[in-house]
Amino acid sequence: MSDQTLTETIKADVKTAMKARDKEKLGTLRLIQAEFKRIEVDERIEVDDARALVVLDKMLKQRRDSAQQFHDAGRDELAAREEAEIAVIQLYLPEQMSDDDIIALIDEALAASGTTGMQAMGAVMGSLKPQVQGRADMGKVSQLVKARLTA
Repeated sequence: MSDQTLTETIKADVKTAMKARDKEKLGTLRLIQAEFKRIEVDERIEVDDARALVVLDKMLKQRRDSAQQFHDAGRDELAAREEAEIAVIQLYLPEQMSDDDIIALIDEALAASGTTGMQAMGAVMGSLKPQVQGRADMGKVSQLVKARLTA
């Protein structure tokens, strides 16, 4: 991406999708913009890139959960719609981290916390969250931290 903020990039992509008559992408982009606008109105702040990543991460998790539930219920057409939205949301998230990269960050956080065992869980997750936001599934990160702490 250029020197545009994430919100500016999404706004420009809405215009592009409108011109291209790409209804699916446009719908998802409008959902993202609506969520940004809701936060700006509710919290009286301007959504910056860090907050935008948190929002996109949350939207991605919601879509994955919904898609899984739709698949389990045999509603494949609804699951496909959720998966299409996932694909659009992922365009705006940074490249996903590998397990090895996450484990290296976990090891650094454990060394910095100075505690061991499950007591370290909160401190480690707290220090990891800003580093991995939008770049890794927090549920997966949590599982990796638990595995490290119980090993």
